[in-house]
Amino acid sequence: MKDIAVGIDIGTTSVKSIALSVKGEIIYEKSISHDLISLRPGYAEEDSELWWNSSERLLRDMVGKIDKKRIASLSFSGMVPTLILLDENGKALRYSIQQNDARAHKEINEWKQLINEDDYHKQTGNTINQQVLFPKIDWLRKHEPEVLRKTHVIMGSYNYAVYRATGVTKVDKNWALESGYWLIREEKWYEQIIYKSGITLNQLPEVSDSRDIVGYTSKNLEKDTSFPSGIPVLAGMADHVASALASGVRENGDLLLKLGGAGDILLSTDELHLDKRMFIDYHVIPDAFLINGCMASSGSVVKWLMKQLRETDASLLDKEAEAVPPGSEQLIMLPYFLGEKTPIFDTNARGVYFGLNLMHTRAHLFRAVLEAVAFGFYHHVKVLNELNLDIKRVFLSNGGAKSFLWKKIVLDVIGFDGFYLPNHPGSCLGAALLAMESTGLSKNWNTLNEIQKKNEVIEYSKDNHGVYQKYFEVYLELYDRLQTLFPKILNI
Repeated sequence: MKDIAVGIDIGTTSVKSIALSVKGEIIYEKSISHDLISLRPGYAEEDSELWWNSSERLLRDMVGKIDKKRIASLSFSGMVPTLILLDENGKALRYSIQQNDARAHKEINEWKQLINEDDYHKQTGNTINQQVLFPKIDWLRKHEPEVLRKTHVIMGSYNYAVYRATGVTKVDKNWALESGYWLIREEKWYEQIIYKSGITLNQLPEVSDSRDIVGYTSKNLEKDTSFPSGIPVLAGMADHVASALASGVRENGDLLLKLGGAGDILLSTDELHLDKRMFIDYHVIPDAFLINGCMASSGSVVKWLMKQLRETDASLLDKEAEAVPPGSEQLIMLPYFLGEKTPIFDTNARGVYFGLNLMHTRAHLFRAVLEAVAFGFYHHVKVLNELNLDIKRVFLSNGGAKSFLWKKIVLDVIGFDGFYLPNHPGSCLGAALLAMESTGLSKNWNTLNEIQKKNEVIEYSKDNHGVYQKYFEVYLELYDRLQTLFPKILNI
């Protein structure tokens, strides 16, 4: 009986796979790590061939440990909008250029002069920033013209994995949307921007919905890995969309807060809402969208502080910080250690401790970091409130959510109870769930419902929320007052 869906996520630091049964049981789970390649300041690249080698190793290992006759479907998720350029033989011409690569800052400014950004945002849901692809294409034209000349097709991380598994070159709607080349309402390529950036429509693949079966696993894949050929493969999905689905975000008003190295905020909505302070994505739920916020640093600041304190045990710091009252006894932190993306889009912003005095200890410093990230989440909640969007359920995920203290602080700050799924495997679970639903193994998200029964419920404190409201006002004003000083210190 075919009752297993396979999900593989192409992540920033690893490729991870799971095999999920219809009953919601994870019967296989494994990952293989890899490194970011940064040859110069601002560069962020990775080796797409290494991603695929890891994917094949995982599939080979998987079929050696489970009954492969039970496998019914396969889906990939991954970083978006990663840029991969393939030649006419389907070979990658260079390392991928990642979504957080910042090399094209001059080209971004040139594009801001070339087109009306307000009109562009209304048509695409994007702003002109380091994530969209056409400034990077411009950079390649200036610095690697031979690579661009040989480029036959352009695609993203998980689209490349689909291509290697099936031989089919297609992309999904979210890669198209986040590329900056996509008209969000008309759902077609934005030809004017495509041609202005110097590529052709033929270099961009056909666009499919994430739920669509676009091909089947090839004989070559079976030969190389023993993973069965003829298995349906979906178009794939953005990693944050997959993570939201796996956490339970599927109804209007569901909100996910991801406590990862960066901080992600995703709200499911039944209507399209565009705001320059936020990103927008298609949900895999039909006719739904995900309003998407991304804080540049979250867990990475926690790791930084632990390193400075020479402390490797986060649970010990949690215990110490738990004894500190809300507000860290008049200590506030700004978490902008890598500048900030949403909702302020300020690359000049920097981290700040405000209110330090001699009675503060490392426990205060640590709790202030956790509260700073929570204030960042609350800033996004306030933006959503301004858009008249209701939040009905809150979910928490990623590594930082393993800390009960951090979860509690976040919920106390935003003023909601929350749901947390222990041992959440990440985006690969969302990929597997979509593969299961799209091929009819599960109907009406029955498998996801089974998984959600394992959720923990964390209640927030109204008293603590009242205290944090006052600190949040100072948090916002602190940034406003320092905003003009950040560029000055950077130019000294």
